[in-house]
Amino acid sequence: MTQTEDHNSHSTRDIRVAVQHAQEMLQHNAFSAAEQQGREILKSFPNEPNALFILGVALKGLGRFSEAKEILHVLVKQTPDFALAHQELGITLHALKQTKPAIAALNCAVKVDVKLTHSWRLLSELLLLIGESKASEKAYNSYLRFSAKHPLLGEALQAFIDGKFALSERHCRDYLKQSPDDVSGLRLLAEIAIKLGVFEDAEQLLVHCLSLAPDYHLARLNYAHVLNKQEKSQQALLEIETLEKHQPNVPPQQILKAAILVRLGQFEEAIVLYDSLIKALPEQANLYTSRGHALKTIGEQDAAIASYRHAIACEPSYGEAYWSLANLKTFGFEQSEIQQMKKQMETKNLPSLDRINICFALGKALEDSKEFEQSFHYYKLGNQFKQSIERYDADETTELIERTITTCQLPIFENNFEHGCSKADPIFIVGLPRSGSTLLEQILASHSMVDGTKELPDIIAIVRKLSDRKKRNEISKYPEIIAKLSAQQRLALGNEYISKTQIHRGDAPFFIDKMPNNFAHIGLIKLILPNAKIIDARRQPMSACFSGFKQLFSTGQAFSYDLENIARYYKDYLHLMEHWHKVLPNQVLTVSYEDVVNDFENQVKQVLDFCGLPFEQNCLEFYNNSRAVNTASSEQVRQPINTKGLDAWKPFEEFLSPLQSKLSSIL
Repeated sequence: MTQTEDHNSHSTRDIRVAVQHAQEMLQHNAFSAAEQQGREILKSFPNEPNALFILGVALKGLGRFSEAKEILHVLVKQTPDFALAHQELGITLHALKQTKPAIAALNCAVKVDVKLTHSWRLLSELLLLIGESKASEKAYNSYLRFSAKHPLLGEALQAFIDGKFALSERHCRDYLKQSPDDVSGLRLLAEIAIKLGVFEDAEQLLVHCLSLAPDYHLARLNYAHVLNKQEKSQQALLEIETLEKHQPNVPPQQILKAAILVRLGQFEEAIVLYDSLIKALPEQANLYTSRGHALKTIGEQDAAIASYRHAIACEPSYGEAYWSLANLKTFGFEQSEIQQMKKQMETKNLPSLDRINICFALGKALEDSKEFEQSFHYYKLGNQFKQSIERYDADETTELIERTITTCQLPIFENNFEHGCSKADPIFIVGLPRSGSTLLEQILASHSMVDGTKELPDIIAIVRKLSDRKKRNEISKYPEIIAKLSAQQRLALGNEYISKTQIHRGDAPFFIDKMPNNFAHIGLIKLILPNAKIIDARRQPMSACFSGFKQLFSTGQAFSYDLENIARYYKDYLHLMEHWHKVLPNQVLTVSYEDVVNDFENQVKQVLDFCGLPFEQNCLEFYNNSRAVNTASSEQVRQPINTKGLDAWKPFEEFLSPLQSKLSSIL
């Protein structure tokens, strides 16, 4: 061995001993001694990674965070694969209240070493602070994944993170057989149920989870979310209040609270909360759109537009904000905004949801500027993207309609006025979406004896309960079960509907339920609420179908993203409505949108007569009604009646041959 080799060997051994000694000091919180040792090593070996790490951690331990930050910055730049250095930098930046740089550092840490549980935990907390609740939950699930002591729970969490929900559920259930009271397992199973839309199961799991661990705040937040999804919004608000006692002003809690207030119709209170959230999180684009939706609903159009535009300024690729502007229907895009949308469409990694939203917004913008070919191109593109992620089976709908007709024959409606709930409070407006139902609702809600509400989910919830179907591939007991309902069951279901919808009502003796899809359940409605009034809002087939094709719905209406599916759905709807008129004569009033526009006053009087309401001038001046309107037509119904919506499909006629062909038998 040469002298140089011998010297290097001694040096390597010396540095190893010195580093080990310094690490022991850190373990015993002897930070001053560790700092001194680190500096000594660096005198002989400048930029030695372990010495820099020791010095950085020691300075952090001494509370000298700015100095620690400088050292750790040098280290991660020099040694980018040093996972613990990124983690320590993240912790240090957090101590300096530099939240976003801390998140970036922690992301680097878990990218290098995915099993760093401390990084995942802190990352989850910091993402929660800036309102990134979905990313926070994902980070928290990763923390649980890599800290899980049982391999089955670890595998369940990994499958969940990967979006393999069926596999995750299987592993999770196997794990819970062994550890039935493990709250992490219970919450994970509830999260899977939420992802699959099985909210009742999620609710039961979270109730059990919270009975075992009342201080499990993430589970309680999940629980509040599930309650709100099921229209148990008052109860959800109580859960948020419980959370606020323990940890006030946490953004995801506040964001959910604002959403709950919106669902409860407390729009002004929700807007105040959104304002305070925006003040704390000025770069959160989704807060501006949520505030915009609330402002739009109460008729504050200019403020809503400003809020949507602010969202775009925060995040130019944020598709929901563009579509929200287009969905005002009365709004016109500036040329620069159209160019900005086209530019975003050229972005290769644009998320699919943003792409879909921008397609529909561009379709509307170009239609307004009479560029019909380009407009249709974007409408068609948006529908193709949307259809690819929606599950819709036209045969399933046709089969359900046929089963409904077979079940709901005349005998089951004989003497039905002697059964069910006798209250005449509800006025149901049914039909296809975008067929004038919001206009009829606004006319009726302008009457002193009628409360306007929104598209209430309660009949659909009763249908779901009667179907007794736990999984999508199971055969539903509905509609056949309605022919077997006893007088007692009819009364109970009618009372349940009246009781659950009470929260949406004011003091008026009548109220409107404007869920369009209830046309499929008129038989059930008349069995449980025989005195309810039902109005079918109908529109000329081409107008109705093309209007649905142009609309990006927030949820549901999966049939509307393909011209042939829409045409078939319209014909199924027509077929069923003809059946209802046969078995329930004079029980359903059909109101044509075209007739309302062309013969307004007589049509209004006909609707009022059918509902047993005296004429009121306010119904003719419906556009002066300042009530909250939740649907896409909210701005249109704040204007006097006009013919703008008639034959809006005509400029697109050359592109609509598949639709015309399918509708030819009824046109």
